[in-house]
Amino acid sequence: MAKKPQKAPMGQIRIIGGKWRGRKLPVLDSQGLRPTTDRVKETLFNWLMPVIQDARCLDCFAGSGGLGIEALSRYARETTFIEYERTVAQQITTNLALLNAENGHVIQDSALSYLAKQGSPYNVVFLDPPFHKGMLSDTIQLLEKNGWLAQDCYIYIEEEVKAQTYTIPTCWTLHREKIAGQVTYRLYIRSLSA
Repeated sequence: MAKKPQKAPMGQIRIIGGKWRGRKLPVLDSQGLRPTTDRVKETLFNWLMPVIQDARCLDCFAGSGGLGIEALSRYARETTFIEYERTVAQQITTNLALLNAENGHVIQDSALSYLAKQGSPYNVVFLDPPFHKGMLSDTIQLLEKNGWLAQDCYIYIEEEVKAQTYTIPTCWTLHREKIAGQVTYRLYIRSLSA
Protein backbone atom coordinates (compact mmCIF):
# COMPACT_ATOMS: atom_id res chain seq x y z
CA MET A 1 0.00 0.00 0.00
CA ALA A 2 1.47 3.36 -1.04
CA LYS A 3 2.06 6.01 1.60
CA LYS A 4 0.33 9.36 1.26
CA PRO A 5 2.69 12.27 0.57
CA GLN A 6 3.64 14.21 3.69
CA LYS A 7 2.17 17.69 4.05
CA ALA A 8 4.15 20.56 5.56
CA PRO A 9 4.35 20.06 9.34
CA MET A 10 1.73 21.95 11.32
CA GLY A 11 1.83 23.43 14.77
CA GLN A 12 -1.09 25.02 16.54
CA ILE A 13 -2.14 28.04 18.51
CA ARG A 14 -4.75 28.13 21.25
CA ILE A 15 -7.24 30.92 21.80
CA ILE A 16 -7.11 31.65 25.52
CA GLY A 17 -10.09 33.94 26.11
CA GLY A 18 -13.38 35.25 24.79
CA LYS A 19 -16.00 33.62 22.59
CA TRP A 20 -13.60 31.07 21.02
CA ARG A 21 -11.75 30.27 24.25
CA GLY A 22 -10.02 26.89 24.14
CA ARG A 23 -10.19 26.54 20.33
CA LYS A 24 -6.99 25.28 18.73
CA LEU A 25 -6.05 26.37 15.23
CA PRO A 26 -3.41 24.96 12.88
CA VAL A 27 -0.28 27.01 12.15
CA LEU A 28 2.22 26.36 9.37
CA ASP A 29 5.73 25.45 10.45
CA SER A 30 7.41 28.34 8.61
CA GLN A 31 10.96 29.62 9.12
CA GLY A 32 11.08 32.47 11.63
CA LEU A 33 7.46 32.00 12.72
CA ARG A 34 7.23 32.25 16.52
CA PRO A 35 3.66 32.39 17.77
CA THR A 36 3.34 34.46 20.94
CA THR A 37 3.20 32.11 23.93
CA ASP A 38 -0.03 31.61 25.86
CA ARG A 39 1.54 33.17 28.96
CA VAL A 40 2.54 36.36 27.12
CA LYS A 41 -0.84 36.52 25.34
CA GLU A 42 -2.69 36.19 28.62
CA THR A 43 -0.70 39.03 30.19
CA LEU A 44 -1.07 41.25 27.12
CA PHE A 45 -4.83 40.79 26.89
CA ASN A 46 -5.21 41.45 30.62
CA TRP A 47 -3.47 44.78 29.93
CA LEU A 48 -5.77 45.43 26.95
CA MET A 49 -9.00 44.35 28.68
CA PRO A 50 -10.33 47.91 29.15
CA VAL A 51 -9.92 48.80 25.45
CA ILE A 52 -10.10 45.66 23.29
CA GLN A 53 -13.89 45.38 23.00
CA ASP A 54 -15.06 47.17 19.82
CA ALA A 55 -11.46 48.18 18.93
CA ARG A 56 -10.10 48.31 15.39
CA CYS A 57 -6.93 46.19 15.51
CA LEU A 58 -3.95 46.00 13.16
CA ASP A 59 -1.62 42.98 13.32
CA CYS A 60 1.40 44.18 11.32
CA PHE A 61 3.56 41.03 11.18
CA ALA A 62 0.70 38.60 11.65
CA GLY A 63 2.54 35.28 11.37
CA SER A 64 0.23 32.73 13.02
CA GLY A 65 -2.45 35.41 13.43
CA GLY A 66 -2.62 34.52 17.11
CA LEU A 67 -2.73 38.09 18.44
CA GLY A 68 -5.31 39.38 15.97
CA ILE A 69 -7.51 36.29 16.35
CA GLU A 70 -7.33 36.59 20.15
CA ALA A 71 -8.49 40.20 19.78
CA LEU A 72 -11.47 39.10 17.64
CA SER A 73 -12.33 36.41 20.18
CA ARG A 74 -12.48 39.17 22.79
CA TYR A 75 -14.97 41.18 20.72
CA ALA A 76 -12.71 43.57 18.85
CA ARG A 77 -14.73 45.21 16.06
CA GLU A 78 -12.25 44.06 13.39
CA THR A 79 -8.67 42.98 12.83
CA THR A 80 -6.53 43.58 9.76
CA PHE A 81 -3.73 41.02 9.43
CA ILE A 82 -0.65 41.93 7.35
CA GLU A 83 1.50 38.91 6.46
CA TYR A 84 4.24 38.76 3.83
CA GLU A 85 4.50 34.97 3.33
CA ARG A 86 1.74 33.82 0.98
CA THR A 87 1.19 30.37 2.51
CA VAL A 88 1.17 31.79 6.05
CA ALA A 89 -1.36 34.47 5.00
CA GLN A 90 -3.53 31.75 3.42
CA GLN A 91 -3.47 29.79 6.70
CA ILE A 92 -4.73 32.85 8.61
CA THR A 93 -7.55 33.18 6.03
CA THR A 94 -8.39 29.48 6.49
CA ASN A 95 -8.43 29.85 10.29
CA LEU A 96 -10.70 32.91 10.12
CA ALA A 97 -13.08 30.89 7.92
CA LEU A 98 -13.05 28.02 10.47
CA LEU A 99 -14.17 30.53 13.10
CA ASN A 100 -16.68 32.26 10.78
CA ALA A 101 -14.81 35.48 11.61
CA GLU A 102 -16.01 37.83 8.90
CA ASN A 103 -14.46 40.82 10.69
CA GLY A 104 -10.91 39.59 10.06
CA HIS A 105 -9.17 40.82 6.89
CA VAL A 106 -5.89 39.35 5.61
CA ILE A 107 -3.51 41.39 3.46
CA GLN A 108 -0.65 39.48 1.88
CA ASP A 109 2.06 42.14 1.64
CA SER A 110 5.16 43.40 3.37
CA ALA A 111 4.19 45.46 6.42
CA LEU A 112 6.58 48.23 5.38
CA SER A 113 5.09 48.43 1.85
CA TYR A 114 1.53 48.40 3.14
CA LEU A 115 2.13 50.99 5.88
CA ALA A 116 3.86 53.33 3.40
CA LYS A 117 0.37 54.21 2.10
CA GLN A 118 -2.01 56.60 3.87
CA GLY A 119 -3.95 54.64 6.48
CA SER A 120 -7.03 54.93 8.60
CA PRO A 121 -6.65 55.00 12.40
CA TYR A 122 -6.58 51.81 14.49
CA ASN A 123 -7.13 51.59 18.26
CA VAL A 124 -4.76 48.66 18.94
CA VAL A 125 -1.65 47.77 16.91
CA PHE A 126 0.41 44.59 17.33
CA LEU A 127 4.10 44.72 16.31
CA ASP A 128 5.89 41.38 16.54
CA PRO A 129 8.32 41.50 13.61
CA PRO A 130 10.85 38.80 12.69
CA PHE A 131 13.78 38.92 15.10
CA HIS A 132 17.17 40.35 14.06
CA LYS A 133 15.80 42.18 10.99
CA GLY A 134 15.75 45.74 12.38
CA MET A 135 12.24 46.48 11.09
CA LEU A 136 10.74 48.20 14.14
CA SER A 137 12.07 51.74 13.62
CA ASP A 138 10.77 52.01 10.05
CA THR A 139 7.46 50.42 11.01
CA ILE A 140 6.93 52.84 13.91
CA GLN A 141 7.76 55.84 11.69
CA LEU A 142 5.30 54.72 8.98
CA LEU A 143 2.52 54.07 11.51
CA GLU A 144 2.97 57.53 13.00
CA LYS A 145 3.51 59.43 9.71
CA ASN A 146 0.73 57.89 7.61
CA GLY A 147 -2.29 58.10 9.89
CA TRP A 148 -2.54 54.46 11.07
CA LEU A 149 -2.82 55.31 14.79
CA ALA A 150 -5.88 56.62 16.61
CA GLN A 151 -5.20 59.42 19.10
CA ASP A 152 -5.24 57.09 22.14
CA CYS A 153 -3.94 54.02 20.34
CA TYR A 154 -2.35 51.12 22.25
CA ILE A 155 0.78 49.75 20.56
CA TYR A 156 2.18 46.33 21.53
CA ILE A 157 5.82 45.58 20.70
CA GLU A 158 7.42 42.15 21.10
CA GLU A 159 11.13 41.68 20.43
CA GLU A 160 14.20 39.77 21.52
CA VAL A 161 15.61 40.71 24.94
CA LYS A 162 18.07 43.64 24.92
CA ALA A 163 17.36 44.46 21.28
CA GLN A 164 15.68 47.85 21.61
CA THR A 165 16.92 49.38 18.38
CA TYR A 166 14.01 51.70 17.78
CA THR A 167 13.05 55.22 18.80
CA ILE A 168 9.69 55.83 20.42
CA PRO A 169 7.78 58.94 19.30
CA THR A 170 7.43 61.56 22.04
CA CYS A 171 3.65 61.10 22.11
CA TRP A 172 4.03 57.40 23.10
CA THR A 173 4.17 56.50 26.80
CA LEU A 174 5.32 53.12 28.09
CA HIS A 175 2.30 51.63 29.86
CA ARG A 176 3.55 48.12 30.75
CA GLU A 177 6.68 46.02 30.19
CA LYS A 178 7.67 42.43 30.93
CA ILE A 179 10.25 39.81 30.00
CA ALA A 180 9.45 36.14 29.32
CA GLY A 181 12.46 33.96 28.49
CA GLN A 182 14.24 35.54 25.50
CA VAL A 183 11.38 37.94 24.71
CA THR A 184 10.69 41.48 25.93
CA TYR A 185 7.19 42.78 25.44
CA ARG A 186 5.92 46.31 25.95
CA LEU A 187 2.63 48.12 25.67
CA TYR A 188 2.67 51.81 24.76
CA ILE A 189 -0.18 54.32 24.76
CA ARG A 190 -0.17 57.11 22.20
CA SER A 191 -1.57 60.33 23.59
CA LEU A 192 -1.65 63.56 21.62
CA SER A 193 -3.32 65.42 24.49
CA ALA A 194 -0.28 65.13 26.79
